Amino acid sequence: MSNKRRVVVTGIGMLTPLGLDTDSSWQAIKRGEVGIADLTRVQLEEVDIALAAELKDFKVTDYIDARSARRMDEVTHYGLIAAREAFRHSNLQLGAFDSNRAGVIFATGIGGINTFEREKQAGLEKGYNRVSPFFIPLTIANMTAGTVAQDLGLHGLSTAVITACAASTNGLGEAFHKIRDGYLDLVVAGGAEAAITPMGIGGFSAMRALSKSTDPKRASIPFDAERDGFVIGEGAGALILEEYEHAKKRGAEIFGEIVGYGSTSDAYHMTAPDPEGTQAARCLQLALEDADIKAEDVGYINAHGTSTELNDASETLAIHRVFGEHAHKMKVSSTKSMTGHLLGASGVVEAAYCILGLREQWVPPTMGLQKPDPACDLDYVANAGSDFSYGYALKNSLGFGGHNASLIVKRYQED
Repeated sequence: MSNKRRVVVTGIGMLTPLGLDTDSSWQAIKRGEVGIADLTRVQLEEVDIALAAELKDFKVTDYIDARSARRMDEVTHYGLIAAREAFRHSNLQLGAFDSNRAGVIFATGIGGINTFEREKQAGLEKGYNRVSPFFIPLTIANMTAGTVAQDLGLHGLSTAVITACAASTNGLGEAFHKIRDGYLDLVVAGGAEAAITPMGIGGFSAMRALSKSTDPKRASIPFDAERDGFVIGEGAGALILEEYEHAKKRGAEIFGEIVGYGSTSDAYHMTAPDPEGTQAARCLQLALEDADIKAEDVGYINAHGTSTELNDASETLAIHRVFGEHAHKMKVSSTKSMTGHLLGASGVVEAAYCILGLREQWVPPTMGLQKPDPACDLDYVANAGSDFSYGYALKNSLGFGGHNASLIVKRYQED
């Protein structure tokens, strides 16, 4: 590990159902607030879904001028806003670093579904010769990465990671390796999702993946015996990942350090996780090996914790497989109990919570957990956050298609 470069986090941006910036979202997490409420974006009488985790009081023109906003899908609105906040937070100055060694890796699970639905309707009603010339560029899943690169003037690698709900954790891991191994000095790494649409709700509902609860406090309840599905959310997150010496040279404030990454494939089923958690466990082990630490060094896991029956049980089993007796000494929680499931954006937002928690030596709670499932037997920090002394945290993500991703972050302390 000694010949590999250190990678630190120097900026954080987010837009979540709990707040429209990093500080408001984090403070809401610390208060144990739940950002789930009545579904207002979509009215579908034939779909029995009452709740969602929508952005509150969001107006795009508060952040992006109206003309530019019209040339972006909502997913790109969210991603660009989060990336700009992270860039400001890092105190980076355009022109003050080598833009050829600065890149963008921005993830999504679904991409520009709002544009797709609007233009499909326009085609049906007016004819397909009336579809917007912006239809393709607004819909394609790489456009948020391209827009962020253009907005910030970054000329290094610009790419999108699309691995469903593991997407932005995979994106962070790939960015970490690109910097660690010397290919880039700086990456804006993030994820965005804007899938609270008729087709988004209809599709997940048809899969029986969404909670049908009408009680916001008992809808997204990971590890609870009465869980019945996830609550769809929307938003974005972004981190500025930077090579340590590059950050120190410019006097950047460092919020945390990325030290390990693992990624595997269940190769098992289109949507269901392997109930034995075999490859999910191997993913955790690979992250530990990449970080060159022991299982006992990890104090907290921000779990994928979707509040679905299969995920929560198999993820708990995978943790047991890797961490053994130490599993009962760690804190494990799911912040999806508060934010809902941000799909492809979930990993980066939750990784940011890990970084902020390490910095403050505090772990977020799993809200709404009242009746623990016997198959879920760890310390899930039920209903109230906890002060806790720990040096490493792990962000775990699992996605449709069998994608597994694990990222290890370390508390940063001055040398």
